[in-house]
Amino acid sequence: MGSTSTMNKDIVAHRSFMTTLFEKILSGEIPSHRVAEGEEWYAFLDIFPRRAGHTLVIPQRGVQRLADLTTGERAQLMEGIARVQHVLGQHFDTTDFTVCIHDGPLAGQEVPHVHVHVLPRTENDGGSTLMAMWPKSTSVEPDHAALASLAADLQDVT
Repeated sequence: MGSTSTMNKDIVAHRSFMTTLFEKILSGEIPSHRVAEGEEWYAFLDIFPRRAGHTLVIPQRGVQRLADLTTGERAQLMEGIARVQHVLGQHFDTTDFTVCIHDGPLAGQEVPHVHVHVLPRTENDGGSTLMAMWPKSTSVEPDHAALASLAADLQDVT
């Protein structure tokens, strides 16, 4: 049997038969805590946040790698990231963010759908990189009540 990374590549090669977690979120099959959205992107709170406001921005079209998006889709995704930074910046009173993409399974991507992590950074938050903030396991259940409350507050940001 091959290595885990080989198996991941094999699974992704047959992805046309699979629906990703993010596609299920986009279709409404799985609920999410919306932060903002545009014509070609959607942003929602990460259910295992590394800090308050940890948001994922995803393209509407489910592709695994950034290079698989069209030029227009990449531009729209960047517009989405900027919009999310504005919303989070207003709410958390900051202009500093950690923005990160894991582009492919060997880069740590867990869901084979392009997604950008956007984390608001504030003074005294520890200043860690996203990777330093990653837990060894996520055995704790998501706090959906806290996420829903924050998502509702973020809807009021103009």
